[in-house]
Amino acid sequence: MRIVVICHYFYPEIGAPSARLFEMSKRWVSQGHEVSVVTCFPNHPTGIIPEEYQGKKYMLETIEGIQIYRNYVYATPNEGFIKKTLGHLSFVISSIILSLFRIQRPDVIIVSSPTLFSVISGYVFSLIRRAPFVFEVRDLWPDAIIKLGILTNKPIIRCLEWMEMFLYRRSKKVVVVTEAFKKHIVYRGISERKISVITNGVDTSVFNKEIKQPVQSLREEFGWGDRKILLYVGAHGISQGLTTLIQIAKRMEDRKDILFVFVGEGAEKKKLQALVEELGLHNVQFISSQPKERIPTFYAVAELSYVPLRNLPMFDDYIPSKMFEILGSGCPIVASMSGEAASILEDSGGAIVISPEDVEGIIDATIMILADKVIRQKLSERGSEFVKLNYSRDALADKYISILEEL
Repeated sequence: MRIVVICHYFYPEIGAPSARLFEMSKRWVSQGHEVSVVTCFPNHPTGIIPEEYQGKKYMLETIEGIQIYRNYVYATPNEGFIKKTLGHLSFVISSIILSLFRIQRPDVIIVSSPTLFSVISGYVFSLIRRAPFVFEVRDLWPDAIIKLGILTNKPIIRCLEWMEMFLYRRSKKVVVVTEAFKKHIVYRGISERKISVITNGVDTSVFNKEIKQPVQSLREEFGWGDRKILLYVGAHGISQGLTTLIQIAKRMEDRKDILFVFVGEGAEKKKLQALVEELGLHNVQFISSQPKERIPTFYAVAELSYVPLRNLPMFDDYIPSKMFEILGSGCPIVASMSGEAASILEDSGGAIVISPEDVEGIIDATIMILADKVIRQKLSERGSEFVKLNYSRDALADKYISILEEL
């Protein structure tokens, strides 16, 4: 089967969008399928294109058997709606001009959103190449940016919502990452039969508690000594509400044996760093984004890992993909959220789930895990086994390809 994947975010960028599609593509290639990815030059979330890609408008490279067509993008940090929109639009134009006619006619085109603009590329590809396109929805866009207050201009909102429905209807299939997303799209008027759920998952050959990690060298690299590490890995954005964790660090600053470690980048990182400085905290450390292959070592060294979301109804529909990697690594989770993700974590047996932004509840859960080795061990074992049985990337890739083969 000849598959074309169109997406704004892809390897070597870190984060859920690039990881999901890269891992799926690798598995499809190993099964004998031909996979081509149309994407832009990596720059998310810093807006800085790596040196090996700088100065190029177009590039074709092969990684793990995947043909990757990289196209010009207006690179900008992940902050500011107008600049980000310009970046997304630049990719739409460059991908059509530079890549469309270089790729053989595919059997199917998968287009991943966010952003909605990337789906325009997929629609144009499908028209010209006469191939069905699958609309993959990893986030309800523009619904998410409207509810977060990022977008308030009503004419633009109406335009984007019209575009969203147009693309749903023109797609051959809609693939979503949560049951809640499916319900939302059905409510909007799209047939339930057209929508399939393929959740995010984890590569259990990488995020696996049985794999010995170089934890001591990591401790030495970052100067942690023998302090207990309370970890957050991921986007530092408005969705996570990380100021709650800073408040908790303030409340627990008398505990000299612990250190709150934040790994990643995002639009809110500078504000968080400024808040830590303002509060005079010495128990918080910020670390820049790390290569994906290093993340399991961070989970191995940590006593627990936080998975927070803000206290907004819209986040009841979200499932942070990082939680599967944390569970697979055997790291206990303190999750502050509600909705579908909370239910999954409760079922996993690998997490303590607290209401979103509940400072007292998160502190209590943190202290309990730190104080009781037996609880830590049970959370670790149950969570690891749960994802092996239910959220393996291999099984999800097989499910996805079976859907594509039915088109």
